[in-house]
Amino acid sequence: MASPTSSYAKIQNNPNYYEAIIQIRPKNQDILDFVRKRVSERKDVFISKELESKYGYDIYLTSQRFARNILAKKLKLHYKNAEIKSSRALHSRHKQTGKELYRSTILIRLKEQPLEE
Repeated sequence: MASPTSSYAKIQNNPNYYEAIIQIRPKNQDILDFVRKRVSERKDVFISKELESKYGYDIYLTSQRFARNILAKKLKLHYKNAEIKSSRALHSRHKQTGKELYRSTILIRLKEQPLEE
């Protein structure tokens, strides 16, 4: 687990720094508030930026581990009608170790409710 100081230092040096994107489709204020609340409870994770598009929200987080392992699981438990997909893309290589660095994208798509007649 990264120390709170290192995540804070990364975002202080570059306010656009992020390791993961949470995509909420379609727009849903309840899920957006849920994500914001979970992030605010942590001292080692920050929201770098939030974008609102035509079809939903994109939330950029400083911790890939938090987004993939903790937040995705909590969302799956809390929103039973949501489909959650996770992917990652190679971003760069570490300068000193040569280790590949990835960025994650987690999609939360609400399944449509059948119309009741």
